[in-house]
Amino acid sequence: MITISFFSWISKFNPFKSIDGELQQIVVSLLAAEVYKRLAVDSCINLIADALTRCEFKTIQSGVNTKSDNYYLLNIAPNKNENATEFKKKLVSKLFRDNECLIVMANDQLFIADSYNKADYALKETLYSQVTVGEFTFKETFNESQVIFLKLNEMNIMHVINTFYKDYGSLISSARDIYKRSNAKRFVLKGEFLRAQNNEMQKQINDMLTSQFKPWLEADNAGAIFQLQNGFELEDFSGTGKAGVNKNDSRDIRNLVDDIFDFVATAFHVPRGLLKGDVVDVSSQTNNFLMFCINPLVELISAEFNKKMYGKSDYLAGSYIKVDTTKIKVTDLNDMATALDKLFAIAAVSINDIIEMIGGERIDEEWANKRFVTKNYTDTSQLDAMRGGE
Repeated sequence: MITISFFSWISKFNPFKSIDGELQQIVVSLLAAEVYKRLAVDSCINLIADALTRCEFKTIQSGVNTKSDNYYLLNIAPNKNENATEFKKKLVSKLFRDNECLIVMANDQLFIADSYNKADYALKETLYSQVTVGEFTFKETFNESQVIFLKLNEMNIMHVINTFYKDYGSLISSARDIYKRSNAKRFVLKGEFLRAQNNEMQKQINDMLTSQFKPWLEADNAGAIFQLQNGFELEDFSGTGKAGVNKNDSRDIRNLVDDIFDFVATAFHVPRGLLKGDVVDVSSQTNNFLMFCINPLVELISAEFNKKMYGKSDYLAGSYIKVDTTKIKVTDLNDMATALDKLFAIAAVSINDIIEMIGGERIDEEWANKRFVTKNYTDTSQLDAMRGGE
């Protein structure tokens, strides 16, 4: 496959070869204007994707937690070319960028479609045709019952973000230009300039002054000397006045960029502190992140997988997929000890359950699966049998 650079491809459609440099500068400026939005959106999506990869897709068979073929597909390797982490990150990226994600099964493997045609019907199943995964396109048409189709919102939130950024992005560009202009060095050289008033002579004078001033104004030079002749006066008009004092700094741009992060975080239901890496009250922020962002996403995914991979009869019989989100929030073992002891005392968990919660492997012993309860929680009907002597 022959590859060419983006600018080389653009230049083929440019009849004015002499402005290639200007064209590249325009393209770079457009990319710079979009980079703040991309940074905020990508940060949100990556944070959500990383959280989903921490989730365990448990497969329940007749009410018992077992590791079946579906468990391997959803937690280890959905297909030969992707592991579960890559698969989940691609799922979240497609879902949040396109507002929908199509997953098809072929040869007992799961694949996320890159493109497809969708035909909606009211009284019969939706049809999916021209389903493409990578460079491969399926010839057959899939019915709704044969695929896993996820739709995030009724309206694509990315359309709102893009529309909003058209105006806000121009504010950032303006603030950046103002910062550059206000920090640029500008001087006025006063004196007796007796010369011919024509373009050629003016150009020679400007070139001479530019070559003399350039070493003196370059930031990389540790020191430089400029020879100011008698009868000439140099005034600094940089910044806000002759003193060269400048009150504009990069904080104006940073504040606008922070606004972009705040608005995008609100759209994706991600706490702003988590997105920016704040360490203040991380526990409460994580709880909000789980409640308003991850849990709704997990419910959407588990409902669709249960609908298509198990169906009504199996689900009602106790066979289904359950997504465990407890591993997203890291908890110290010392903090868990009291809670685990209380759960064990009321027979809420077994010893194997506790071992699994703290990251260990289950014990293949019958006693490790039993549940125990203290006498403090015995049913009231058994009080007479437990009553002691005089």
